Amino acid sequence: MPVTATTPRVLIIEDDPNVAEVVTRYLEREGYVVEATGDGLEGLERALADPPDLVVLDLMLPALSGLEVCRRLRAKVPVPVIMLTARGEEVDRIAGLELGADDYVAKPFSPRELTARVKAVLRRATGGLAAEEAGVLRAGDLEIDPVAHEARLHEQLVSLTAREFDLLAHLMRNPRRAFRREELLADVWGFSYGDTSTVTVHVRRLREKVEADPSAPAHICTVWGVGYRFEP
Repeated sequence: MPVTATTPRVLIIEDDPNVAEVVTRYLEREGYVVEATGDGLEGLERALADPPDLVVLDLMLPALSGLEVCRRLRAKVPVPVIMLTARGEEVDRIAGLELGADDYVAKPFSPRELTARVKAVLRRATGGLAAEEAGVLRAGDLEIDPVAHEARLHEQLVSLTAREFDLLAHLMRNPRRAFRREELLADVWGFSYGDTSTVTVHVRRLREKVEADPSAPAHICTVWGVGYRFEP
């Protein structure tokens, strides 16, 4: 694939040179422009100075941790982030998702799996919402505009990550339908399998941003024993 101005750019922040090299090779083979650094602070500075289309971020970095990189990055730019976590490190994984990471892959991982997840996240971030579903969606004082990719509450812009936006849009397009977490993982993330805690964390983050009382949500409701339902 020839490199053009629109070729997606991926920044890898990973201190294991072998992992970084393998991931770089696989992503370049798929046509992405790839940069890599093993330093968290340098990676953060690069991402802020010239935001890539996606960041692949190892959480176990020396000096500046991956969680801190994610926190600072998310506070400045809405770049999608895929975390690389040690298998079984659920606390770090949940913390990363709470900070706004879009997805995670547990080590050791298949480079093909990571490549598939990169494709899925970029597809959602750059144009995942179908044009034919472009009408503004409203529920009380909450509205989202898929074309502008904006969410507003009480006419004020709400800062959502690409995945949070897609999840909210999907729920609002299907009012009063109860979704299992596995269904939302497939519909919004594009994965037929995975850790449903990813959905749980994103729902919690959405409630904190769009609900008047996140502990007693009026719109994004829990259906006990099933999953979630959107009440208009």
